[in-house]
Amino acid sequence: MARNQKHYDTDYKVQAVTLAKEIGLSKAARELGLAPSTLNGWIKATREGRLISTPGSQTPGDAMSLAEEIAMLREQNKRLARENKRLKEENEFLEEASAFFAASRRKSARTHD
Repeated sequence: MARNQKHYDTDYKVQAVTLAKEIGLSKAARELGLAPSTLNGWIKATREGRLISTPGSQTPGDAMSLAEEIAMLREQNKRLARENKRLKEENEFLEEASAFFAASRRKSARTHD
């Protein structure tokens, strides 16, 4: 079944996001006749910098939220790097333990033959 997709221009999307910031996502979606998920996708695209109508259209508040998001992503990157290091160490230990038990099993099999 074909989906009925409407295409909106960038300025309309940016204005819709601005309205959602002012009056709330649900109310803005209802007033504009949009699905809340559609408007939420536009809000996410705006936050990620993929939906900007004109240069300089971001407000200082948006810039601050982007700076906060960058700081959060850097912290997440550090946390994931630590976790990755720990998991590599555990994997290395498990490989050594596996080799030890495999050798022990072979040795045990030879002595019982």
